[in-house]
Amino acid sequence: MNKSLIKFLTDFGPLLIFFTVYYKSDKSLIAAIPPLIVATLIAVFVVYMIEKKVPYVPLIGAFIISIFGGLTIIFKNPIFIYLKPTIVNVIFAAALWIGKKIFNKNLLKVFFKNSINLDDEGWEKLMYRWIGFFIFLAILNEAVWRTQTEEFWVNFKVWGILPLTFIFTAFQVPLIQKYKKNEE
Repeated sequence: MNKSLIKFLTDFGPLLIFFTVYYKSDKSLIAAIPPLIVATLIAVFVVYMIEKKVPYVPLIGAFIISIFGGLTIIFKNPIFIYLKPTIVNVIFAAALWIGKKIFNKNLLKVFFKNSINLDDEGWEKLMYRWIGFFIFLAILNEAVWRTQTEEFWVNFKVWGILPLTFIFTAFQVPLIQKYKKNEE
């Protein structure tokens, strides 16, 4: 199996499993969360075995899914799993902002320095765009879970947030091209 397919499966497999179990179990979050937690932990382990290093962002995600999923199951209250995307997005936005303002480090540049080669102005603009996008996703998640049905939220989580993230990322390509350093 090639590395790209494994990466795709470890990134999206747990979410697909959650979605599938949710619908096969008469739309039960309580039934869908344990397979989500297990699949997420397995995905982190697989990435670790392939890359021979700890994948920090997926590891943080797995930790948060385990905590909030576990709380949802223990208290039989979906508010915890509803809040997870909000909290994750706020943590990412805060981490980027704190990294820059307090530690004078652009964490986006630190994470992606091996894949994207931009000048400092490009990294700054990209970082602030991602901070804004993470805040937007947090607010959007809050609006959806507070005003819509559970089923709508589940579909939004799977079929709304992912496409929005892909679209946002695609819109960053012109900025990346504009500020890309010439490689010699």
